[in-house]
Parts: sequence; structure tokens; C-alpha cells
Amino acid sequence: MSQNMVNFNGRDERQRRGSDDDDDNNDAEDEEGEGEGEGEGKGDCSGGGGRGGGGHGHGGSAATERNSVPGPSGPTEYARAHARNLASTFALFVTLSIENIIFDMTNLEGVRRYGRDRWKPMDAIDLRAFVGLLILAGVYRLRGEATASLWDAESGRAMFRAAMPLKTFHLYSRLLRFDDRETRAARQVTDKLAAVREVWDAWVERLPLLYVPGPEITVDEQLVSFRGRCRFRQYLPNELAKYGIKSWVACDAKSSYAWKMQVYTRESWGRRRGGEVQPREEPGDAGCARCHGGTEGSQRHL
Repeated sequence: MSQNMVNFNGRDERQRRGSDDDDDNNDAEDEEGEGEGEGEGKGDCSGGGGRGGGGHGHGGSAATERNSVPGPSGPTEYARAHARNLASTFALFVTLSIENIIFDMTNLEGVRRYGRDRWKPMDAIDLRAFVGLLILAGVYRLRGEATASLWDAESGRAMFRAAMPLKTFHLYSRLLRFDDRETRAARQVTDKLAAVREVWDAWVERLPLLYVPGPEITVDEQLVSFRGRCRFRQYLPNELAKYGIKSWVACDAKSSYAWKMQVYTRESWGRRRGGEVQPREEPGDAGCARCHGGTEGSQRHL
């Protein structure tokens, strides 16, 4: 992850110009508007398991800085110019290139499972509807509520029934993919985050392009509750969730904007030689330092 992190410099050149591809992406978003699709999911609808900024933080190694930083903080010029409505603002974070990876890999998995004749390809509208329902479940604080109750004609939420059938939501919940499953094993030899690496890196790279943090920045651990199968799932007995995926997050202290993130995979601090990872465990403070690396000369230091 460290190679994808930018300096803590509110005047980074990439913040001023963005990327040409994302300019085209956002123009396309405006034309498409906020489409509605259809979908579904079994059992528990937690809605925000992977939302940025969620989870439980540890206070022990957190650090907040205060310094004089020239220029205003807040959305970058690029972000203000392209955030025209809800759809275009969402597209600043989840670009068309990210969407294409997700529904391409999901469709590949669907064809493998059901065949071309039985699988109806997921498109951008289907994906946005599915993600929108997950976000809405988090807004409504529906964690732990059975998904069937959300689609119930009498006691459920009308928005869920209008977006997609429950059966489709269940299907997408089972098949959603971020990479090619058949080539994952080879990539996991050197990268434990291989299953989501391409999408994760593309998303994390967007964060500093869209916001200039103020003079106070907080770097701390974050634990996103998760009890599924994961090679780098952490057990932290002192936390409320206890099991989850840990990451280091650098946030603007005033707005809580997650400006820079790195998932802790137990080998994140290891050295790579000849394509091989040599794990090297380091104390929590080293993870904090790695997440805020590049503050030299930016007047943002811990």
C-alpha cells in the first residue's frame, strides 16, 4: 500500500489537475444521472461493513498535530469543479474505472457459476443500486436486521423493494467480486490483499485528490468488524468488535475526512526483495509513522 500513498501536501500537483480519465468519468456520470436497478441478500444486512471511516479506533497510539498551514482546507478545486450533483459527487470516489472492474469481475464469476444462458450480466445501474442499498442500510442503522424484513410488503422499507428484488440482492451479495478468482492464488503469494488490491488502491488514491486537510491531522488505528475468512483478520480482545480488519487511517481532525489509509495485513511493514515479501513485525507506532510518511516540508508533522 505504501507505494500508493501521496505526501501530506495539500498542494500536491495531482490535487490541482486530477486525471483526464476521471474528468471523462464524471461527465458520463452527469449524463447517466442517478439510475435505479434491482437486487437482494440473505441473512444479515450490515450495510456498512466496508464503509470508509467506520469501525472502532484505538486511542493508545493516536496522534493529533497542530501547525500553521497556508491556504484554506476543504475540498480541492478539482473536487468543487466536478461535484455538480449527488451522482457526480459519488463518481469522484467510485469512478467508472472502479465500477468497470467490479461488474466485469462479477459477471465473469456469474458466467462461471451459471453459464452465459442463465446469467444476466450486471451493469453500472445494477451495481449502483446494490451499493446504494448497502449505504442506505448503514444510514438506517440496520445492522443485524434480516434482509427479508427490509423487503417485507407491510413492515419493510419501500426504497429496498423499489431498487431491486430480494432474490437479486442475495445473488449479488454472493457473487460480487473485485478480481479474477482463478488467478488470485498466484497473486496472494506476495500480496494478501490481492482479492481487492486493484479496487482498493484505485479508491485510496482518490482520497487526497479531493480534499486538502487542515492544520490538525489525526492518525490512528481502525478496526472494521469482520468475522469471515481472512488471512489478516485481527483479534483484539480489548475492542468491542474483537474480530476485524485493522487499518491505519489519517484523518482531518475537524471534518473526519479519511485522507490516507493503509490496511494492516501483517506483512505491510515487510520488505520486498525479488518479488518476495519478508514479513517484519513492527510496533504500532511504526504503522502510524508509515501512514503519515511524507509530511516533511509540508508543515504537517506529528
